[in-house]
Amino acid sequence: MAWGYYIGILIYTAVIRLAAPFNEKAALWIKGRKRIREKIKQIPRDKERLVWFHAASLGEFEQGRPVMEALKKAEPHTRILLTFFSPSGYEIRKNYTGADYILYLPADTPSNARFFINHFKPDAALFIKYEFWYNYLAELYKQNIPIYLFSAIFRKEQPFFKKWGGLHRKMLHFFTRLFVQDAESVRLLSEIGIHSVQQTGDTRFDRVKQIATNAKEIGKVEKFLNGSPAVICGSTWPPDETLLLDYINTYTGNYKWILVPHEIGENHVKAILEKCQKRIWRYTDEKADISGAEVLIIDCIGLLSSIYRYGRIAYIGGGFGVGIHNTLEAAVYGIPVIFGPKYQKFKEAVHLLQTGGAFSIQKKEQLQELLNRLIGQPQIAEAAGHKALEYVNSQLGATEIIIQYITSKN
Repeated sequence: MAWGYYIGILIYTAVIRLAAPFNEKAALWIKGRKRIREKIKQIPRDKERLVWFHAASLGEFEQGRPVMEALKKAEPHTRILLTFFSPSGYEIRKNYTGADYILYLPADTPSNARFFINHFKPDAALFIKYEFWYNYLAELYKQNIPIYLFSAIFRKEQPFFKKWGGLHRKMLHFFTRLFVQDAESVRLLSEIGIHSVQQTGDTRFDRVKQIATNAKEIGKVEKFLNGSPAVICGSTWPPDETLLLDYINTYTGNYKWILVPHEIGENHVKAILEKCQKRIWRYTDEKADISGAEVLIIDCIGLLSSIYRYGRIAYIGGGFGVGIHNTLEAAVYGIPVIFGPKYQKFKEAVHLLQTGGAFSIQKKEQLQELLNRLIGQPQIAEAAGHKALEYVNSQLGATEIIIQYITSKN
């Protein structure tokens, strides 16, 4: 047994319990796992084939969704078990109809892993992108259950490639096959003796294409725009909003602005309302008179990926913090993408910049100059948007490759 890892899991769980009275996310983490074994026992394991998908959170779920749905289409009778680590994934997608069973993943202890796998006896297990839980992987491997990791990406600074990363390397050997995003991941894995690897690309491209193809019309947004062009500012944080509002407050053209903050807590929304000097409308305000409104703030979740369809230009938040949010959700609509300086860890953002479909800014003056150019010369924005869409289209197909391999091994 990896005692250091086991002790770390126990400490982590204890810290979450201590934080639960003061932190909503921690409270949901604990509540969701309360009497988890009883919940599992209530789920029958019938004779049909069962495939287990595990996602850390909402982003990984969206990355895995096209694979789940393609598997269900190829094998209609296969049961799909979906687990989440984080409340931000489970609480939003606990009613997802594409899976037969949806649960929180019990903490990664040897006892929980044995109980979980002995009960469900999955015919295969698929982990999405970054999920590495030693005891679950070890138990699956022990019981000769195929384990796949897909849409994975590896970098040399990760523990797998450090002298002290023996436990991490051992987890990689448990996998039957790893489907990775790029050639660099193949190379790095080969150097540490991991050869059951296939470069397939990233299933997120397939997912954003699905979303764009089925994007819903949003009547309130259409009423607000009333035919005007718009800049969509998605997943913004306060540093992004400061730069954007500095521009919006002095802008005098015919563009309208839609702000979709990453955090929609009341204090944050009110802070934006106070800083905005233009006529601004809250999406959830049913009584507001929107005639003449120039700015719309989306103070609810679940709309952003469809709202991008109404944009001529997109600004993606997070680039002045830990890193930018999803650029592909906007690029798939053929519009140019703008983001802050912290994008280097996001391969798709680097490639969008290289192809001319995106722009990175570091300070207020650069954003103002760029927006003036893209708004004032729409042919520049249109050309960049075409390049963004061409890039997305060139990366499609990872889902089909993964499904063909997995179904061929049944």
